[in-house]
Amino acid sequence: MATKTIAGKSIEVDAEGFLLNPDDWNEAIAEALAREEGIELTEEHWKVIRFMRQDFKERGQIPTIRRIKNAGGIPVQDLYRLFPDGPAKKAAKIAGLGKPQGCV
Repeated sequence: MATKTIAGKSIEVDAEGFLLNPDDWNEAIAEALAREEGIELTEEHWKVIRFMRQDFKERGQIPTIRRIKNAGGIPVQDLYRLFPDGPAKKAAKIAGLGKPQGCV
């Protein structure tokens, strides 16, 4: 466990930079994490991020790509376009959630 300053706030993160406490998250932190990943957030990104956070809040599980597609109505192709090189992992990180199960 490490502490990292993100958007001016000290946050506990794991070795890969995932927030350990989803309640530490805010939109400024999401913007900073996205910049670190080389992503400029658009309204399409925010739709995914908001869905993931709401779904996590309701179900207590980080949504999979399949869940984002089926319940969130976001096509898989769009997820790969918005969050290249691992959409589930990158989207979860930017959304302030833990590393999804099954991600290497």
